Amino acid sequence: MALATKTALGIAAGVCGTLFLGYCVYFDHKRRSDPNFKRKLKNKRKQAKLNKGPSTVIPDLKDADAVQAFFLREVQLGEEELANGNVEGGVEHLCAAIAVCGQPQQLLRVLQQTLPRPIFCLLLERLPLLGQRIISQGNQQQILLAEDELE
Repeated sequence: MALATKTALGIAAGVCGTLFLGYCVYFDHKRRSDPNFKRKLKNKRKQAKLNKGPSTVIPDLKDADAVQAFFLREVQLGEEELANGNVEGGVEHLCAAIAVCGQPQQLLRVLQQTLPRPIFCLLLERLPLLGQRIISQGNQQQILLAEDELE
């Protein structure tokens, strides 16, 4: 009796697995045969990249302790990202560290000597974009402070 129950359960599980696999294959084929599939996929990836945006929030530049902690954290994160092979993330963190550094020219000289040339060139390309982002973050913070004062 127990053997018959186990056999029936095994057959039921096999049938359910086969139906699920057939369901997956059918809808994958239907999705891939859609003429707009590649266009939709490219648009979705582009939108995800745009929505990602900057992940680094610059601290209040008037607070020296916060700036120092931010600088050290960003340098460390940048080094870790580069060591893991994530060049984009590493460059973003290093740019943020340069932006709050008291002596950016000296830091750039050190980075020029330690980083491979293509990564350093990418870093130099990204610095102006980060400067614009810092200005916009500062403006947003000023707007929020002004709104708080009005309330």
